[in-house]
This record gives sequence, C-alpha cells and structure tokens, in this order.
Amino acid sequence: MDLKAFKLDIDELIIQFAEFDSTAFGEFKRVWLSRKFSYIFEASPSTNQGFFMQSLYAHSIGYMVSAGSLSSRLGGLYCLYCLYETQSFKPPFKIYLSLGELRQLKKLAIDAKTTGVKVVSALLKTMVEKNMFLFGCVGVNEGSATERVNELTDIQNARIQTAYNKLFANSRLEHFIHMDMGVELGVGLVKKMSSDYAAAKELAIKDAGQVIDVENIKHIAENRRLIGDTMEKTAADWNSQKELFYEQTGFSHFRGVAPPNQEPNDSEQTQTDESEEHENDDIFGKELESLLFQR
Repeated sequence: MDLKAFKLDIDELIIQFAEFDSTAFGEFKRVWLSRKFSYIFEASPSTNQGFFMQSLYAHSIGYMVSAGSLSSRLGGLYCLYCLYETQSFKPPFKIYLSLGELRQLKKLAIDAKTTGVKVVSALLKTMVEKNMFLFGCVGVNEGSATERVNELTDIQNARIQTAYNKLFANSRLEHFIHMDMGVELGVGLVKKMSSDYAAAKELAIKDAGQVIDVENIKHIAENRRLIGDTMEKTAADWNSQKELFYEQTGFSHFRGVAPPNQEPNDSEQTQTDESEEHENDDIFGKELESLLFQR
C-alpha cells in the first residue's frame, strides 16, 4: 500500500502550521480547516484500514517525538489528536504508542508548560480520558508500520482468546455452538422409524381395504413428508446457520480451546495470562498519567 501521498499531506500541514512558530491549537485547527484536511479519509482504502490509520498516526508521532522545533512537535501532537477525532472508522482505531514515545510525550508536555502553552495539558488529559491510546513496545523509529500493526493484531487476538476462554469457562454455550443437531436428535434413527411406520400404515390400510371400505381413511397413507425427513432438513438448516455463524464471527478458529472440564493447570494458566494482561494495561495507564500530569 503506497501511503506517500498521505504522508506528504501531513508534512505540508505541519510545515504550514510551524512556518511562523505557532503553538496555538486554535491556529492548527484553522490550518487544518483551510486545507480541508478531514477529506484525507475520503481516499482511505477499503482494506487494511488498521495499517492505514497506524501509518498516519506513526507519521504524526514522528514529528511529535522529533528533535525539531516546539511548534513542529506540537503540530505532530495536534495532528495526532485531529486524525483520531475526525476518522470515519467505527469504532475508531486507537493510537499505538510505545513506552519510549510516551516518555517523549512527557518531555513535550513539560516544554509546552514551560513556555506557557496550557492547552497541551488539557488536550492530553482529554486523550487519556477518552482512552485514545493503545500501548506497545515497538517505537516509531524502531520498526515499520507493519510491525506496529502486527503487534496490535497480536494484542487484540490475545484479548479475544482470553474473552473466549472466560465466556465458555463455565457454560454449555460452546457445546451448542459446535453441536451436530443430526446426531444430537438421533435423526438417522427417527428417519428409519418414521419410514417403517409409514410403510406399516400403508400396508395396514391396504390389508383392511380387502374386507372393508377404506375410502375415507386412504389419505392417512398418502405420500406426505415424514417426520424423519422434516427433522433431517431442520438439522441441515442448523448446520448451514452454524457455518454462517463461524464465517461471521471466526469462532471456528477457537475450536481448539479446551472444554470446561479441563485439568486445573490449563485453567490456572488462562487466569494467569488474563491477570498479567490487565496488569500490563494498568501499568501503562498509570505510567501515562504519572508521566504526563506530574508536577
């Protein structure tokens, strides 16, 4: 995916803002609006949208953590905020930020505060409260956008797996999701029984017709859909809906997850992984708040 044109747009936006050493967020918004910059999303790709957004974020972060002028660094921060707020994706893609970039953001906040740019603290507080950040280890200068997106994908997949484990830990929901209704209802046996019953009924009416008038009960033995055939169709419909469910949710990818009656060690490992994940999130969140808002 060629994103040179998008990155060039960001370059021109920040250069124009920093041209006269401006530091005001209001001035940045004026430049943003004058360039109709929100239209950048009109040309966004229909696939790899996560890669697209993280590439734009990473390019803005590059300015934010650079050794350039304060105006240029603030331009990177302001651009990052505006890209998040104006993106057309729902839910919005969060901003990937490494711990090293977080420390550079702290330095920018201190420099802005020292020079009297009070809006930066308020802006960062808003970003934290809106949970705009997603933390990782690969910095903007340490890896490509692909690596950053891959790490984000791994994080999200781990969270989905943890949620899946927790959801099915003590329930029979997984049993029903993967259930073979044909086997569960014994469709094969029912179909044979209903066929035998239909044949026996037809034979009984035929034999009775030799001694009595059966005209009024012939309809009982007429060819009608057997209960076994109806159950077979229902089971086939169930399987079709199940496959569609797998396709839409990706649940079939997790069929390797152990059932509830798992050995204690595996269950404990799942709880440990989940606990470590939440602990890491808490550490990053506290690190962000302490670094940005300490006096």
